[in-house]
Formats: sequence, structure tokens, C-alpha cells
Amino acid sequence: MPLSRILGSITVTALTDGEGPFFQPRAEAFPGATAAHWHEADRREPGSVTADGGWWLPFRAFALRVGDGPVTLVDAGIGPAGSPAASWAPVPGRLPAELAAAGIDPADVHTVVLTHLHSDHIGWAVTGTPGRPYFRNAAYLLQRSELAAVESINPGLPAGLIAPLRATGQLRLVDGDTALTPGVRLLPTPGHTPGHQSVLLDTGDERVLFTGDLLVHVVQLVDPDLAYAHEADPATARHSRTTLLDQLAGTPTLLATPHLTHPFTPHPLPTPPSSTPRSPRPPPRRPDADQHRPAPKRPAPLIAPRPTDRASPRVIAPRPR
Repeated sequence: MPLSRILGSITVTALTDGEGPFFQPRAEAFPGATAAHWHEADRREPGSVTADGGWWLPFRAFALRVGDGPVTLVDAGIGPAGSPAASWAPVPGRLPAELAAAGIDPADVHTVVLTHLHSDHIGWAVTGTPGRPYFRNAAYLLQRSELAAVESINPGLPAGLIAPLRATGQLRLVDGDTALTPGVRLLPTPGHTPGHQSVLLDTGDERVLFTGDLLVHVVQLVDPDLAYAHEADPATARHSRTTLLDQLAGTPTLLATPHLTHPFTPHPLPTPPSSTPRSPRPPPRRPDADQHRPAPKRPAPLIAPRPTDRASPRVIAPRPR
């Protein structure tokens, strides 16, 4: 059953598309992590480690909804059988069932924010042969810089994902810090991929940061300087992660994460009791590899500007219906 949090008039729902073991030993995925890092990470999230020391990885999307109004979806999961993530992630995903359990029809989704174009975040965006947008009433929001980078690195991806969205007029490219709706902003957080973006929900009393892959394991909250082996630019990813987490630390914030054991993690992390029990999962079969006091007034953008970032937010106009 999907887990939801209510912030004022907004319901935020975590939708688990799947879960399974990561294809790579976690020591290789986070080569800078020490035994002390792992000890602290495992105290905080014992469910993320398997009995044989592997990394148990959930795959999530998140839904934001005001009352019974239109839904904003953050990311699109691993997808059905045969999706781009099929070579390494536990497809078929169960996002359609999770949406139904949350009382959401795909037609209710009017916005899909793609944090980035890795295969475990785009799986249900376009489905079938020929490919068609799964969320037929939605505008799909993507940073322009992400598309430009992917078109140069992986030319085949636009053909399978971007072309169908362009054909139906559903692709919306954004540039940097962008106001989506009142209280919801798209924040550029490059590094994991060149055009990675996160989503900040600020009700004035509470905040939720939808991280995307700004961080992928609790060890990166234990030490945000730790690089992840699959970051396109580790130094830029570190800057995005440490800067944004530092700026959010003054106001309690929930981190809505695709891959941590708990979908909603408080930031800053509370001090865990020393007697936190370990309850590791049994070792699964290894799949094949592929890849929350009021908020103070603050300057925008939230994350420190970079030479290539926009200085002021852009506003997305409602999509014609």
C-alpha cells in the first residue's frame, strides 16, 4: 500500500515501482566510504543491507495532489517488462497498481517531472510499440541541459522516449530554477547527470525535497561528500548535494527519495539510538548489471548559482487542454 504524507492541502504519496538487489557491491558503488561510514549507515537504515552485505534498492516515484485535483508525478519508475531498465532492474514494475491503490488514474496525472533520464526513472513515461505516452494528459518536464547531454551521449534514447513526447506535444523543456505551481519549484541539481533536477515543495510550514538521484543511499546523508560511482560528474554532484543539504538544514525538511529504504527521511538526520537492531534481508538473486516551525524568508534560487544556472525562476504556464 502506498505511503502518504499530508502537508496542508497537499497529499504526497510514495509509489514503489519495484525493489531488489543492486547489481554491484556497495563498496564499489561508493568507493570512498569507510567501515565507519557503513556502520553508521546500517544503524540508520538496516533494511538497505542484505545478509550477504549487498545493497537492497527500492525504486520509487512520488505523486503530489491537492484534494481531488490534477496529479504531479515525480519520475516514472523502472517500467514494464522490456523497458530500458530491464537489463538490471526488477521489471516489470508495479507503478500502475500503486497508482490505483492510491486512487490515482493515469488520466489524472497532468504533470510528470523527470528528474533525469536514467532508465530507472523513465520506465513508465512512454510504453508500448510504437511508444506512446503512458500519461496521456500530462506535460513531461525535463531540463533542457539534460536532453542536450543525452542526445550527445545516447542518441538512441530520444528516439524511444523523446520523439513520442514531441509528437504528442507533451514535452516541456525548462531552463534552470523554475516555479511550477505555488510552493513547488524545480531546482537544477546537476552532477549525477548533466541536467539533473530536484523538486522542492514548500507549504510555508513544511518542506519536502524530492531528491531524484541527488543522493541514492543513506551513506550520503551520513557523509554528503561521498561520491557515487555512477555520477557523471562527481565534483559537481557533490557541490549540488552538499550545498542544497546545507541550505535546507536550518528548517526541518523531509527528503522524498527514490532509493533509500524509507521514502520520507528527515533532514537533518536525527541521532539514532545505539541499540538500533539489524534485520538484514536474505540475500536475493543478483540480477544482471546495466547502470520536514515556519520556513524563513530566503533568497532564490535555493541552491548556489553556478555560471550556467538561471538567476531567476521561470514560470510554467498551464498546458492547454
